[in-house]
Amino acid sequence: MLLKRFFVIVLTLATLTISAQTTRKYSNEFMNIGVDAAALGMSNAVVSQTADVNSGYWNPAGLVHLEDNELALMHSSYFANIANYNYIAYAMPLDNTSAIGLSLIRFGVDDILDTTQLIDDQGNINYDRISTFSTADYGLTFSYARKLPLDGLNFGVNAKIIRRIIGDFASSWGFGFDAGIQFESKNNWKFGIMARDITTTYNAWSIDEEKFEDISGAVDGENQELPETTEITIPKLQIGMSKKWIFNYDYALLAAANLNMRFAENNDIISTSFASINPALGFEFGYTDLVFLRAGVGNFQNETQIDNSEQLTFQPNFGVGFKYRGIYIDYAFTDIGDQSAALYSNVFSLKIDFSVFR
Repeated sequence: MLLKRFFVIVLTLATLTISAQTTRKYSNEFMNIGVDAAALGMSNAVVSQTADVNSGYWNPAGLVHLEDNELALMHSSYFANIANYNYIAYAMPLDNTSAIGLSLIRFGVDDILDTTQLIDDQGNINYDRISTFSTADYGLTFSYARKLPLDGLNFGVNAKIIRRIIGDFASSWGFGFDAGIQFESKNNWKFGIMARDITTTYNAWSIDEEKFEDISGAVDGENQELPETTEITIPKLQIGMSKKWIFNYDYALLAAANLNMRFAENNDIISTSFASINPALGFEFGYTDLVFLRAGVGNFQNETQIDNSEQLTFQPNFGVGFKYRGIYIDYAFTDIGDQSAALYSNVFSLKIDFSVFR
């Protein structure tokens, strides 16, 4: 019973002790969830054509397409509303050839019960000794984009500050960089490359040793060593292409594809000791640039079953969007039918183009 009372906190701190190595394959994963319901509805296949305030996340090179200042907001919930993901971004053009952006992501679980002091030194249970704490991850990104002399070629860079907090038990600071390019050919094909954590993203943890000792030594025989206090997020690469077709002036179809590459071996549909590749496909149908229907499929995984056989799973997404002048409202329903190990989520986002006020 005592072990169960400590489960939540020990599980949280276990994120720091999964590996004794300082290089971890899946550090700062909250930065890979994605932003903007329009992009999520297309299974994140937007690296080549992103061209608004959300480009600061998907590919900063896309910020050069801004015609005015833009603001974006997004909220989604995960794990039956236990975890909340919030995002805000602002971007503006500097001139005809460059733009900047600023975005903030928070992924957190709030009001977790802290039962480490539930039982006093005499073995008595005292519910008044229960308190709460929160665990939260923050990602602050500064973006800059510029057009290059070659017509149709743009580049962008991100500087990221990562802040992760686990109540009073542990916290960390991290720093990293992204870089992206976009190119549009004369026949309207678009191509994009986004390199995340290009210099690796370094996180340094500070752990309250007294609180950790209270937790790790609470159960006989369950003492743990102090976790590693540094971690490095390895680079990731995303390659995309897309094209948009217009029919009878009122109808538009956008088709896009991404290849998401991690330099680690995992359960992706294409996996080697050097890298793993996961494709994503997305489509957007628009009517009079007012109403949009979106669909996508991604997160292809070879999952091992209980009989040691492998089964291919995937994550289908669906989305709708509405645009009125400079106001965009979008919704995405991810993982339709629970086809993958990822849980479904309802995502809402809002984007405002400030030209609507002029």
